[in-house]
Amino acid sequence: MSVRSHRWATLVATAGIAALALTGCAQQNTAAPAASAAPVQKAENLPAPFDGAPVKVALVQQSGAGDFFTAWTAGAKAQAAAVNIDLTVYDARNDNAKQASDLEQAIAAKPDAIIVDHGQTDTIEPRVREAVDAGIPVIVYDLALEDTTGVVVTSQSDASMAQGVLDQLVKDNGEGAKVGLVSAEGFAPLDRRKKVWDEVVAKNGLDQLFFTGKVTESTATDNIPLVDAALKANPGVQAIFAPYDEITKGVVQAVLQNNLQDKVKVYGIDISNADIEVITADGSPWVATSATDPSAVGAGVVRALALKLAGQLTEDTVQFPAVTITRDFLIEKGITNVAQLREAEPSLLLNDTVVADWLPAVSG
Repeated sequence: MSVRSHRWATLVATAGIAALALTGCAQQNTAAPAASAAPVQKAENLPAPFDGAPVKVALVQQSGAGDFFTAWTAGAKAQAAAVNIDLTVYDARNDNAKQASDLEQAIAAKPDAIIVDHGQTDTIEPRVREAVDAGIPVIVYDLALEDTTGVVVTSQSDASMAQGVLDQLVKDNGEGAKVGLVSAEGFAPLDRRKKVWDEVVAKNGLDQLFFTGKVTESTATDNIPLVDAALKANPGVQAIFAPYDEITKGVVQAVLQNNLQDKVKVYGIDISNADIEVITADGSPWVATSATDPSAVGAGVVRALALKLAGQLTEDTVQFPAVTITRDFLIEKGITNVAQLREAEPSLLLNDTVVADWLPAVSG
C-alpha cells in the first residue's frame, strides 16, 4: 500500500464508518460537528402552550455512529430549551425493536407531543398510528410513512440535494458523459435521489455504465471492492454519483486504489468534518457534494413542532433545503470544518425556515 493510499484508508476508517441504515431502514449519517454546550437564551412573549409550565415532548430516535446524530440532537435540544420544551430523549441506537418499545413507552407517558427521528417503516408506523389515535401530536423526520394522516412530516429535500450536485456533474463533464451510480435500493432517501439521477441521465444523454453499491454495517469499506470491480470493467467512466457520504468514501478509496483520481470525478451527498478532510485532501477525486447542516435541521424539526402546537404551522410537510458545495469552494475559502462552512455559507443555518417572531432559529 502506498503512503497516499494508506492515508486515504485511514481517513475512511476514521470518518465514522458505522452500523447505519437510511430512511426506510432508517438511519442516515450525514455528519456534522457536535454542537456546543453554550447556554440557550429562552425566547420571550411565547404563545400558548409555551407560556406556562414546560411543554413535555418525547424525542424517539433511531440513531447510529458518527457525528450527524450528535449534532442533530444537540440542535433539537438547543431549540427546545429556547422555547420552553422539556425534551425527553429515547435513543434506540440502531435497534429497531428497542425503538418500537421506546415509542410505546413514550406514548404511555402521555407527553404533549412526540418527535420520531428516523425509523424502520414497518416497525414504527403502527406505533405512530397509536400515538395519533391517542390524540398526541406527532412529527417525524426522515421516516417514510404510508399513512401521514395527523402527522407532520419533515425531511431533507432529497430532490434538491441530488439536483444540485448532479447539475454540477453535468457542468463539469458535459452531456453524454460516461457515468456510474453507486447507491442502494430500498432506502427512502436513496430512492428519492435515484429518481433525480434517472431524470438527469435521461435529460442530458448521460451514458450510465454501471449501477452498484450497498448499505451495510460497514458501508464505506464494503463498497470499495464493488467499485473496484466496476472501475476495472468500465475503464471509460468519467464521473460517479454516490449519494450518501459513507458510500462516497468507499468510492473515493476505490478510485485512488486504481490511480484514477485524475480521470474519474466523484460526486457525493452529505458533509461532515471528516468529509471535508477527504474532499480537500491532495488529489481527492471527490469534487462536489450537497448537504444540510444536521444541527440546524434538528432545531428546525423542533420549530416545526412548536408552530404546530401553537396553531401556526400552515402545512403538514416541511422540507429543509440543501446547499451544493464544491471542492474548489472549500479550498478557496480555506474551510477545514463544518463550523467554518456555516460562516461561509450561512444558508445552512436555516434562519428563514419554519420561524416566527417569537421563534427564531437556534441550533447547537
